[in-house]
Amino acid sequence: MDHRDAPRLSGSAPMMSIDNFPPTRAAALARINAVRPSEYARSRNALEGAVTYLSPYITHGLVSLPEVLSGVTSRYALDSQHKFVFELGWREYFHHVWQFRDAGIFTNLHEGPLPESDYATLLPADIRLGVTGVPVVDMAVRTLYDTGYLHNHARMWLASYVVHIRKVHWRCAADWLYGHLLDGDLASNHLSWQWVAGTGSTKPYLFNAENVQRYAPPAWHSTGSVIDQSYEMLDHIARQPTSHRYDAHKTHYADTIGIEPPLSATPPNDLRWTAPDKAAVNGHDVWLVHPWNLGELPATLPAGTVVVGILLSDFHNAWPWSERRWQFVTSRMAELTSVRWLADAATIGAALSGARSVRSIDELHLKPWLSHLADCHPAPALFAEVDRCCNSFSKWWTQVSRRDSKSQ
Repeated sequence: MDHRDAPRLSGSAPMMSIDNFPPTRAAALARINAVRPSEYARSRNALEGAVTYLSPYITHGLVSLPEVLSGVTSRYALDSQHKFVFELGWREYFHHVWQFRDAGIFTNLHEGPLPESDYATLLPADIRLGVTGVPVVDMAVRTLYDTGYLHNHARMWLASYVVHIRKVHWRCAADWLYGHLLDGDLASNHLSWQWVAGTGSTKPYLFNAENVQRYAPPAWHSTGSVIDQSYEMLDHIARQPTSHRYDAHKTHYADTIGIEPPLSATPPNDLRWTAPDKAAVNGHDVWLVHPWNLGELPATLPAGTVVVGILLSDFHNAWPWSERRWQFVTSRMAELTSVRWLADAATIGAALSGARSVRSIDELHLKPWLSHLADCHPAPALFAEVDRCCNSFSKWWTQVSRRDSKSQ
């Protein structure tokens, strides 16, 4: 096994579904209460291990990282070097990188094992349909479509196969995965793909059939497949140019049509979204709820504040979501707001122009637009801000750990 500490995407056991992720604060708090740090540290790499199931709630702001940690440490004594704290740090680190590099996270952070021209820019049909003939890959794809969720280890296996065995560029594959994830976060997702690809780490992440057998249920085992090789041979394959890439399992696709759920830039029609209405907010204080700040409303909102839910088509036209994710986000947003607008930023901005004040929580996904619409408060952070970009998690972790220890 490749023993480097891997970036975490807060994965879960393999057969979770939307029914296991009620879009409520109560469900998120129950997840926090269920965390057992010692069991997590011992078994988190296993697909059926004691992982947290918290990532959809963290991604969409139903709970913050400080809330997660304080909820766990109220019951268990953890120091800053505990594995659970360390893993929470990965998410904040990825946002640290995004903050500094901006759109640069969507291109290679540095050169990978091969030139970019040696990677395909379209995801092959047999991967998209889960019919590669490699059980671990096909199970991962079908679990993704069935549940909108994947354990972190399964994400890494899938990414490694796609990039290093099939020679598909990490960016097009990362875009595809993001669209289907209930907990999709552009920083965590795309920078994790770069980590696997070797464009955001010191070497490519590799795995083999023995690794899968150790951490996954039998249906995922892939003995006799292309990954049933030594790490030395897999590293050799990863560094071979396109002309030598693995010839995928040939299959007929007729009975797999429709397996991939569609993605949409707009929520389903039954979710009662309207065009922006200036009259609804004229002369009022306004609090904007967006898909990444779905936690409790601030207790300090002035009386009479109009709480408006917004979906910015500027973002969603570029990054469409599955219906499962739309349902999760809009169900929670409906609990928080009586007014919900779907439009581009310019149209929403015009509707807000007559408001007395407009406030919200800052969010990197909406960075090009949100600060022009509202006075944005920073989202709660787990660690002190580092004022220059760290090019590795270990460097960032050293900095924040030192600052954290000094503040105690």
